[in-house]
This record gives sequence, structure tokens and C-alpha cells, in this order.
Amino acid sequence: MLWDFNKDELGADISADVCVVGAGVAGQTLAMRLASEGRSVILVESGGLEFNSGTQALSDGDVSGEPYYDLISSRLRLFGGTAAIWGGRCAELDPIDFERRDFVPHSGWPIEKADLEPYYKRAYALLGIDQPNAKPPLRSTSVDMKGFAPDRLETGFWRFDEDGERFTNTSRGNLSDVDILLNANMTEMDVAETGEVKAITVSSSTGKRTKILARNYVLAAGAIETVRLLMGSVPQRPNGFGNARDLLGRYFMEHPHARGGEIVSEKLATSLRALPRMQRAQGRRFAAYVRLSEAEQRRQGVLNSSLSLAPRRHEGDSPELVRALKEKLKHDLPSTRFWRTSYKRLKNLSTMAREQVDPWASVWAVKQPGSQRGLYAVIRAEQAPNPESRIILSSRKDRYGTPLAELNWQFSELDKRSVKALMTTLKSEYQRLGWGDVQLADWLDDPSTRWAFDPLISSHPIGGYHHMGGTRMAEDPALGVVDANSRLFESPNLYIASSSVFPTGGWANPTLTIIALAERLADHLLKT
Repeated sequence: MLWDFNKDELGADISADVCVVGAGVAGQTLAMRLASEGRSVILVESGGLEFNSGTQALSDGDVSGEPYYDLISSRLRLFGGTAAIWGGRCAELDPIDFERRDFVPHSGWPIEKADLEPYYKRAYALLGIDQPNAKPPLRSTSVDMKGFAPDRLETGFWRFDEDGERFTNTSRGNLSDVDILLNANMTEMDVAETGEVKAITVSSSTGKRTKILARNYVLAAGAIETVRLLMGSVPQRPNGFGNARDLLGRYFMEHPHARGGEIVSEKLATSLRALPRMQRAQGRRFAAYVRLSEAEQRRQGVLNSSLSLAPRRHEGDSPELVRALKEKLKHDLPSTRFWRTSYKRLKNLSTMAREQVDPWASVWAVKQPGSQRGLYAVIRAEQAPNPESRIILSSRKDRYGTPLAELNWQFSELDKRSVKALMTTLKSEYQRLGWGDVQLADWLDDPSTRWAFDPLISSHPIGGYHHMGGTRMAEDPALGVVDANSRLFESPNLYIASSSVFPTGGWANPTLTIIALAERLADHLLKT
């Protein structure tokens, strides 16, 4: 059943087996799975079916430390969450991402990649994507980059979910079996001395309040919002629920973007055929990436970062007028269904055209007389877990009296050194193969620069809007906030379904892993 708390009258109390706070990717996945097994589920969403600027203001906050996007625009508050504007890139974490690496402080998950394999399979099925057991049959004859030494560089392909409104569709699957409460903001969590959650209070913008009673509760509100709620919405835990070891909010990570270097070669088509920016096979879209092999990561003691190749304007140039206008419209216009759909249609037309004409269009863009472009490595980096990179509470409060979030984003020396290692290895392989040279970006050798953000390298110049960490998963409460089953160490019945539980983030976009972890949590709750 679908309720709008701003309009519908509800009782003083609502009961369910499980209450899930947050109707984004994780919350929907979990609710649908539990409901399919006969459990009563109430899915609480702060927003409505459509974008509302007043509701979106609840995502406001402050930024300190490294520059970051305005928090108010870094997440969407509506049914479907930020997946309403998700680009659809899907990739799994690699086995090494789950390991405790001696050269990566604070690394290591309490589970292995093998533990998530059956849930990755479910995630692909939910999105209607074939699991990547083999290389896709693309036009290029060298897509597996056979020239590269496999013990040094490894290539692969993102898959894409091209249903841009999948998670805004309330009639999808068995969502009709879930009680969905829209425009309901969790403003208080009632916690017993034992840590058991007894109830949560939700409030509407029209002044209504009601309590939700459940056996188990799940926060699926995204990394920053989940931490904010645990820190500011539990009166019995004024220092934060789950913060007995001062770990709540720490280890915030992103996938920072950067310009890695320029490909200087007379064989640009070779590079772009080997690492296609975008191609379609059997009706599905793919994009290539390259990363250091796990063996090379261990040899050099660096992180699992990746890169792709694309024509880009040279560093320091002014942006193209058309692209600048497109990005301004993308970020300034309200994220209503009309504008989302319009933007995605234009983007898809551009992508389909590129699929047909690349690599030659990209080569021409670089080689034409007077071109202001070069072929550059676009970095999508893993960031090392850093306890000083954290989410705290701002001195400002939202309209319900809950403190807003403050993000203090920090880098470490290992982040930059890992990008330089990737680019140096790429340069070495290009020279060995006789493909040309790779000129590393100047910032990689500048000791005064921890990280260089470049507005010309990506439509998302700072990072992927991938919020990870803050309630990290661990086998010991001295090391994390939740256990291997995503249960808060300090509570017998509160769980987290979010990339906030990631101890490390790898290079891969987190959405597929969020779905897999939600499916795994559903199985655990069904057993208990």
C-alpha cells in the first residue's frame, strides 16, 4: 500500500515485522525480498514520488577538509533516491578489495568475495544484466588488450542498467506487497538501555507524527544520512548510537576523479579500439577500463584504482560552451521526472551516436588541425580508508531540529601514490609495445598537491558521488560499527543497508555491491 504522510491520516502507531528507512536502491531491494517471503515491511521515505526542493533541503550540510560537492545536491530525496539520476554503471568489487592488505592501513572486510558471489548473481538478475563471465563480443578485435602483460595490467568492462527510472517505479516487482510511507522523515529513534530499538518516530512537513513499531529496523538512507540519523536522532545516545568506540562517521571514502596523463601516440585508434569508451553488443552497452593487476598492486603496495581513455581538453583550457551549458542545466534544473527524462534522452542519443562512430570520431577530435584536445587517462581511484576522513554534525539544524551533516573529507599519501603507480605502469607498457608514450599529469610529481581536481576531465570532476564508509563493517567492535551481517554492534535489532558499511571501496561503482549486500541482509533477516 502507498501512503503519503503529508495527505493521508495514519494511526498513532504502525506495526510491521521490519521497518526500512530509505526507499533507494538498498531499501527497495531489501523490502521486496522480505515481502516476497511473507514478511510485513514498512518502507519509509523522506521524499515523495516527485522532486521537492523543500524536502531536498534536508540534505543540506557543511563541507570542510578537501573541496567537495554541495551536500544538498549530492543525494536525492525522493522514492528511488539518487538512483533516479544514476548513470547505470555496474561493476563488482574485486577479490583483493575484501582482503586485509598490509600496505593499506585499516583495510579488510569480515567477509570474502566468495560470500557475495551468489548475491552479485541476484543483483545482475534484478537489473536484467548478464553476469560478466566472459568478454563481450564487441567489434574490436583487441578488446582484451592482449598486448599488455597480464601480470601488470588487467582490463574489463562496465555493464549498464539502461532503465533510468527503474527505482522510481512503485509498481515494480512485488512493491505492491510493501507498505510504502512517503514524505515521512525519521526524527527520533527510541532505544532501550540494551540497545534494542523499540520504535522510531516519523514526521511530515505538515506537522504530523507517528510511531513505527517493528521487530527489526534497517537504516538504508545512504552513507551521510545514515550517520547523521545515528548521531542526531537518538536521545538516549547523545554521542551517537553505535559510537562507543568513536568510529561512527569515520573512514568516509569516495572514488575521486583526476587527469592521469596524456596518451602521446600515432596509434590512437589502437588504444581506443583496445579500450572502447562505449560500445554495444547484443543490445547491451559496455565501456572498458584498465587497472593494475592484483599481483602488481601487491608488488608496488598500492590501491586498486582504474582508468579509462577519452578525448578531453588540455588542462587549463576553457570548457566547451555546449558542454558547459549542458552541465549547468544538469546540475541547476530541478530533478523532476520531466527534466530527468529529457536529459537522459539527450544523453542516450549522444551515447548511441558515439557507439557508431568511435574510435574514429575520437581520433579525429584529437588529430584535426587546431584541435584543443588530447587523449587522456580519466582516473577513477580507490581511496584508502582514513579515520580522519569523516562525517560529523554541523552546528546548523534542519526544520525538525536534527543537526545537519558536515563532511570533512581527507586524502592520504597512498591515494596519490597509487594513481602515479597506475600511470607509470601504463607508460611502461606503451613504451614496451611500441604504441607511443604516456605523459604523466604534472600534479603527480608535485609534492605540494595532495590531489588535483580538473573540471575538464569529467562531468563529475571531484568524484563519482559515491559515498562510502561511516558505519564500517568489521569482525570486532573495536574496528567497526556493524558486524559481518550489517547489524549495529550496539543493538540486537538495528541493521544498516548502505555503502556506509564498506570498509574499503575499490574502484568499482558501488551500486551493484549495495544491491548484493541488501540481498544478503534479507537472507539473514529471514533466517533470524
